[in-house]
Parts: sequence; C-alpha cells; structure tokens
Amino acid sequence: MLKQRLQHKLLQKLSPQQIQLMKLLQVPTVELEQRIKEEIEENPALEEGAELEDAQNELEQDDKFDGDDSESRDSDEFDINDYLDDDIPAYKTHSNNSSSENDEKAIPLSGGKTFQELLDDQIGLRIADKKELTIARTIIGNLDDGGYLRREIINLVDDLAFSQNVICDEEEVKSVLKKVQNLEPAGVGARDLQECLLLQLRRKDQMSIEQKTAEVVLEKFFEEFTKKHYSKIVKKLEIEPSDLKDAVEEIIKLNPKPGNSLRATSHSIHQIIPDFIIREDDGELSLSLNSRNAPQLKVSRSYSEMLETYAASQKTKKDKEAIMFVKQKIDSAKWFIDAIKQRQQTLLVTMEAIMNYQREFFLSGDETALKPMILKDIAEIVDLDISTISRVANSKHAQTPYGTYLLKYFFSESLSTESGEEVSTREVKKILQDAIDGEVKNKPLTDEKLAALLKEKGYNIARRTVAKYREQLNIPVARLRKEL
Repeated sequence: MLKQRLQHKLLQKLSPQQIQLMKLLQVPTVELEQRIKEEIEENPALEEGAELEDAQNELEQDDKFDGDDSESRDSDEFDINDYLDDDIPAYKTHSNNSSSENDEKAIPLSGGKTFQELLDDQIGLRIADKKELTIARTIIGNLDDGGYLRREIINLVDDLAFSQNVICDEEEVKSVLKKVQNLEPAGVGARDLQECLLLQLRRKDQMSIEQKTAEVVLEKFFEEFTKKHYSKIVKKLEIEPSDLKDAVEEIIKLNPKPGNSLRATSHSIHQIIPDFIIREDDGELSLSLNSRNAPQLKVSRSYSEMLETYAASQKTKKDKEAIMFVKQKIDSAKWFIDAIKQRQQTLLVTMEAIMNYQREFFLSGDETALKPMILKDIAEIVDLDISTISRVANSKHAQTPYGTYLLKYFFSESLSTESGEEVSTREVKKILQDAIDGEVKNKPLTDEKLAALLKEKGYNIARRTVAKYREQLNIPVARLRKEL
C-alpha cells in the first residue's frame, strides 16, 4: 500500500562550478591546454589575452571605426539572431578569436607499412600457388605485434574453411607456416619463445660451437634455462660453466620479439611537461607554476557590450532570448576563468606544502632524505580535503635541480626502526636496490639474506615485506637474477 509522508534530509551537493574545478584540478598541463581550447571553441564569450591590454586595443579600434558604429550594432544583432535560429551555432563550427600564435600547426607523421603488410609483400614473391598464398596471408593476419602466431592450427583450418572457402588440413597449414617462418626477420611465425629463438639460431649459415651449444640448450633444456638452473644444464651436458656462459651470451643476442623490428615507423612521442618548477639558490628554494598552467583568459568585450545594448532595448520576446543567451555565455566564461584561477592557487599552495615538507630532498637530491608523507599530512597543512590533494598529485610533474619527478614519488608510507625513528619506505627500497646492485651475480642475495641485511642496519622487516618491496621495484627473485 502506497503512503505519503514528509521526510527531512540533509544533503551536500556540489555546484557546477565546484565540479568544474575538481575536473580541472586533476588534468596535467598538456590536457589543460586542450581543455581551454575546447572551452574557447564552445563559448564565444571566452577569449585568450590580458584584460587590460585588450581593453586598450579595443578602445583604439572604437576610435578608429567610430563612424561605423551603427553598422557594427546591426552586424551584432544579425550574429545573435543566427545563434538563436540555427540548430548548430556558427561559433561551434568556426572560431575567429584566436591569435596567429595559437594557430594549430599540423605535425606530420612518418608514413610506413604495417608489420603484416611488409610480410605480405615478401610472401607474394615466394609463393605462387593461390591456395597456399591464401593460407599464408591468413597466418600473417593472425600474427601479433611481436611476430608470434598465438592461434591454434586447428582454428586456422576452421577460419580458412568458413571465411575463405579454402578446404585444407592441419598438415597443409603447418607446411605453409614453415614458409612464413622463412620470412624476414628471422623468428616471425613462431608459436612460442622457444621456437622463436631456435628459428633465429638455425637461420645462421655456419653455426659456431657456442651457437650449437645454445641450440641444444634451447631445444632440450629450455625449462632449466628459463629458470636459470645452470648447474643442472652443465651437469647433463657435461660441459664447463664457461662454455655454458658463452652459449647463454649467444642466446641473449637473439630478439625475443622479432615483429618489433618491422613495426610501422610512425610512433607517438610522449614528452613530459612539468607542472611545477622548483629552483635552489644558496640554500633557498623557490617555486613557480609552469606558464602553461596560468593562461590569460578574459570575457569578450564585444559580448559585454552586446548584453548592455540588448538590455537597454528590451522590447520583444526575441530581445529577451538574446539577453538570456548572451548572459549565459558570459556567466559561463566567468565561471571558467574563476575555476582556472582557483586551480592555479590550489596547485601552488599544495606544491609549496610538499616542497617545505620534503625540503631536505629538494636541497640535496638524496632519495634517502625523503620523509614519510601521505596525502593526509599535506591535506592538514593546506586545510583541504584529501581527495583534492589526490587530484593535484595525480599525473602532475615537478621539475627540480635533480630531475623531473611525478608528484606521487614524494609520497610514501612510514616505517619504524629499532630505535623508534620513523623513516620512509622509499629509504628502505633504496637500500634494497643498492644491495642487489652490488651483489655477487653468481650468488645473488635471497629475500632472507636481504631481510637479515636490513636488520643489521636497524630495519626490522619480515621476509615477506622484503619480497613486496622487491616486487614494487620490479626486481626478480634471486634465482632469476643469477648469472654465470
């Protein structure tokens, strides 16, 4: 049974302006530039440039064309009617409020054939039979970027039957696959890493003793090789460790992903643009915001005058619609400008707190000088919400005298030493990294030995914690770090 009742609720809602600010806070410099361009294209009342300079320029223009004022007003009225009457406003398809300096310049990309296209060119010169050529091209089309055939042969047989109307069996496909494996570069068409490496070794005209040993290792002891059980291989092959070392060096020279050498030549280059610049001068730190993060924006003066004109001559319904349209665009432009300014202020305040908190690191560049710091620490200093600090730290970079760092780099959890001192986990990771870099490569340090080493230095850490930090540093286990 339905019932009506009154209920009081206390809700907290963000205004559109606050939501806009939150979105702007988390974007890095490059995305901010694009976001501003989009806003200018969508809102003709928003322009780039300094307010005072533009006002002076427009006054000079008014003086110059004072005699054509009535014509100018008529032109403005015509533009507004176009905005109100058209389904797609002209300002969304054309923009004339950007300077020549801001014109988008096309960046030419180097052209090139894809990996599959280059292989297809080769196979067309080697196979004349139409059926075999269809099978070969189907195989090439199923190669991944590394040059491997990950699809099962039986599935290729089904594909050929249903999509190409080519009836064949597995043996025919395997026969054509061998021809594909003879294409350049050596190793393409392999079904796994073992086959890929063997194809490259066997492509050589005259194999040396080391290469023949490497072939035997890959063919008969591949599992032991991948697990670096070198002692087992030496014992079973009855060879000297130095002979195995030479063979392993030959294997290391091979390309585990031959397809990468035939990739298309057009690649995206990602350049890191710092959001903050930190300088050090005689023990004093200075912080500045990247100029790209502080663009000069203003409300179009022509739109402001347009609003005054229509407000003074408010008579018809169409005039009221024009006023509402212009006012909406001006308000939207003001909100966006305010959001950009608040973003700048929030970024500076937050980064200044981080810089002061990690002052020792920014003065010395020593990673071990980083203090334990979490988002809550900075949030309490600047009196902002933790989520706001998280948005600021997300995807932002700081340029320092010692390199450019992601802001998240400066945040780390704390760890207590035996003396009760709070240190950063990054300091422990640095000690781990140095210990592994300096270890004897034929007898690498196990996690137990690393834990014991840290305990000697006053860091009482369990073996599983050492393993966790090692994995975070992308360092493999001791067995996989072993070298001959």
